[in-house]
Amino acid sequence: MLIGSYQLDNPLIVAPMAGVTDRPFRELCLRYGAGMAVSEMMTSNPDCWGTQKSKQRMVHEGESGIRSVQIAGADPVLMADAARFAVEQGAQVIDINMGCPAKKVNKRLAGSALLQYPQLIEEILTSVVGAVDVPVTLKTRTGWDTDNRNCVEIAQLAEQCGIQALALHGRTRACMYKGEAEYDFIKAVKQAISIPVIANGDIDSPEKARFVLDYTGADALMIGRPAQGRPWIFREIHHYLTTGEKLPEPPIEEIRQIMLGHVAELHRFYGEYLGLRIARKHVSWYLQTHDTAKAFRPTFNAIESAQQQLDALQGYFDNVA
Repeated sequence: MLIGSYQLDNPLIVAPMAGVTDRPFRELCLRYGAGMAVSEMMTSNPDCWGTQKSKQRMVHEGESGIRSVQIAGADPVLMADAARFAVEQGAQVIDINMGCPAKKVNKRLAGSALLQYPQLIEEILTSVVGAVDVPVTLKTRTGWDTDNRNCVEIAQLAEQCGIQALALHGRTRACMYKGEAEYDFIKAVKQAISIPVIANGDIDSPEKARFVLDYTGADALMIGRPAQGRPWIFREIHHYLTTGEKLPEPPIEEIRQIMLGHVAELHRFYGEYLGLRIARKHVSWYLQTHDTAKAFRPTFNAIESAQQQLDALQGYFDNVA
């Protein structure tokens, strides 16, 4: 699949997730089969760009793969400024967030709250596309709520404004992450526009990936929550899509190496204090299918030393191997 002039290695994309898809996680997913990884969203408010959190989200020099940076906001001028700034920091693709359902984002009229205002959407898209020389993509939802599903209208508007690809999460904002993804609406959008359509929502297995591609006709798949604690899902899906065969689950030794490498990289990227705290949620996700009794996680979460975290993980795997 092409996004502008950029050719993806395969049609599997890591969804942007705040607090999750930082550089260490993106690199890990790319190593395990993702064709592209989209960064955490960057606010369009320039007053926030100098914070430590924002600075860490803007580290793109030397990053693997196609560097896609998501921006969020509701002011067309500020969004254009944010796009230009992201490109200066190394972004090769700008992604606009109109899909986030979080209240703290929506109360600023950003994310999926924008679906209520097509005229403002048009102004933002036109402003951002005109501000940069790199491809601009859009991530959105099927509508604000089940009585107001306007994804086909928004998709057609996006294409008219020069958006190069559209990622559609198959839920409304009101649905948050409940219920099942609405693939019928992704299929309708694919039939209504000619730019690439990326299907998102509940793609948690190789079989589901095959079904969604076949049913919707989408050009690519975007995977978010199912990759948490399971970055090798991209390898599994890619293998199944290309061969029709299922890969076995990674051996416990490989999972050990993935986790230890990920946690060590979090320590390096964020520093010990923040890195070990961020590592806790990732380790919890990794161990959901292993530490079913949840006996190890409270102990791990109480550790206040980066080296002790690594030693504890080594000890855990020694006991389960």
